[in-house]
Amino acid sequence: MSFMTYLGKRVMRMVLSLTAVSMITFTLLQLAPGNFADIQRISAGAAQFGGSGTEDMVHAFASRYGDDIPAWRQYLIFMKGAVTWDFGPSYKYPTQDVQDIIAQGFPISATIALIAVALSLLIAIPIGVYAAVRQNSPADHGTMFLITLGTALPNYLTGVILVLFFTLTLGVLPSSGWAGPHYMIMPVLALVLGPTAVLARYVRSSMLETLREEYVVAALAKGGPRSTVIMRHALRNSLIPIVTVLGPLLASLMTGTVFVEALFRIPGLGLYFAQAAASRDMPLLMGTALFFALILMTMNLIVDLVYGYLDPRIRAAGGVSRWRRSQKSPLRQPA
Repeated sequence: MSFMTYLGKRVMRMVLSLTAVSMITFTLLQLAPGNFADIQRISAGAAQFGGSGTEDMVHAFASRYGDDIPAWRQYLIFMKGAVTWDFGPSYKYPTQDVQDIIAQGFPISATIALIAVALSLLIAIPIGVYAAVRQNSPADHGTMFLITLGTALPNYLTGVILVLFFTLTLGVLPSSGWAGPHYMIMPVLALVLGPTAVLARYVRSSMLETLREEYVVAALAKGGPRSTVIMRHALRNSLIPIVTVLGPLLASLMTGTVFVEALFRIPGLGLYFAQAAASRDMPLLMGTALFFALILMTMNLIVDLVYGYLDPRIRAAGGVSRWRRSQKSPLRQPA
């Protein structure tokens, strides 16, 4: 399979996947109770008429927010604009187009995600190497326990714990907002724990496999300093598989900060997504959902293209994930 054929198939798969995501998201939005017009009508009625909306109000709000046309036509109208990256104005923020909200909020989410991944790497690599070179020791078992705990603890719960400790107990960090670097500390820490645990496990597993390679065993048998062999030879080759994890991990952090941003009231794309879901803001919810899916698929595509370009076996297998499955055996499972 040529590189261009491989690339074309992956892009076509992305288009089909994005279409499926749009259809599923729109269907779930239609099945959810209430819509934006109902919410606004009830709010206006409660404020102006003591909760008693008139029939004219019902029709006025339905017409304003497109609820008076069939659902299938709403979907087609939205997708027609989405093809040209024009999602239209948000219902909740009528003076802003959805694509402008994405351009405004995504850099904030991306900044938090990049810092979290960088910090995770700085912590995970030493922990993974330390656990690998002391396999089956109390230190290794203790490290694996902490890794499992970090994997199981959701980031929003970590965020709540951080707020209780640093804001309510010590009073040293703000609990919400986005007005300076110190506002990043708790959101980043809330996001770091999970990726650190995942990366540390990958580093440990890869290091254990590399330490069993013949060239490492030979270097140690010749009397080479253990620390030199580990740092110059084993570690360098052990980090190569981590590249396949970093892409999807970074994408998942960029698109998975919904709860953290809502908790800390950070004006990132995750907060807009949460508000759109709560208010049934169809253009904003659909636009952010498609953008999140696009980011995830693009990062996976980049990883597959890099590895596919370097190794034709991956192109033939249809991607890194499929190639990994074809290469799996009991001896290659993570320790």
